[in-house]
Amino acid sequence: MLETSARLLKLLSLLQVRRDWTGPELADRLSVDVRTIRRDVEKLRNLGYPVTSLPGATGGYQLGAGAELPPLLLDDDEAVAVAVGLRTAANGTIAGIEETSVRALTKLEQVLPARLRRRVQALQHHTTPLAPTGPTVDPETLTVIAAACRDHQQLRFPYASTRGEPAKRLVEPQGLVHTGRRWYLVAWDVSKKDWRTFRVDRITAEPVLAARFTPREPPAESLGEFVSRQVSSNVYTHQALLTIHAPLEQVAERTTPISAMLEPIDATSCRMRTGADSLDRILWHLMFLGFDFTVHEPEELAEHVATLITRLQNSIGARR
Repeated sequence: MLETSARLLKLLSLLQVRRDWTGPELADRLSVDVRTIRRDVEKLRNLGYPVTSLPGATGGYQLGAGAELPPLLLDDDEAVAVAVGLRTAANGTIAGIEETSVRALTKLEQVLPARLRRRVQALQHHTTPLAPTGPTVDPETLTVIAAACRDHQQLRFPYASTRGEPAKRLVEPQGLVHTGRRWYLVAWDVSKKDWRTFRVDRITAEPVLAARFTPREPPAESLGEFVSRQVSSNVYTHQALLTIHAPLEQVAERTTPISAMLEPIDATSCRMRTGADSLDRILWHLMFLGFDFTVHEPEELAEHVATLITRLQNSIGARR
């Protein structure tokens, strides 16, 4: 299957390099027989590419409108997925990429077969994205970080803490995690001698490459789970462990990976780890979930719940 797809892509490329090709010429270039060329041309036509046959003793082929554009060899679902990805990027959290994404989407639509172009345009015309409300990041910063992860090179960068305090960091980058609203870098902090999570939008200047390093064992099997654990509780003053008396799937629909870390207990309950800078914020989060819960840690949170219950009962005491 991969060999056939690669041959179709090369056939499309040849048809765009030169206006007219005979069947034997194409067969010779692709190291196949003429019958295979005829079958491949038919496959291209079934995919929606306008390949016309030329009359003559040896026959020939010509690519129709759009021959000057680069070939596209994607199935229906792949083409729509790329278009959706570009449309999402045009309204995403990477600064300055919007115009580039729109230009790429325009080029993609020009080479799509008519039936796919209609699907993509319908999706585009009937979808209204909300403007991103979170911070954006510089695409060049993401590129530098990704290359450093790949090449095992340390990074130096200035970083603003949650309180806005500047600091200089030297790290061994492990990988990037995108939550949909924010980008995080997971890295070994050389001075702290520990794994740390950094918000990329708080890196205040383009990172500078430093010495190469020997890769370490990752802090977790999944970097996504590691970031969820770090961001949902570890960075906050107050950290809580609770049992939520509802299936994990239902709780997950009302939380995010950066607001809570969930683990299944059984079919009707799950364990939640979360955190906040105040006990009141944790309680508000729990109340808006709409599920029964049991507090395990900290004891101060359980006492705060009891205080709130008393306060609420007192507020309606005169009506009872």
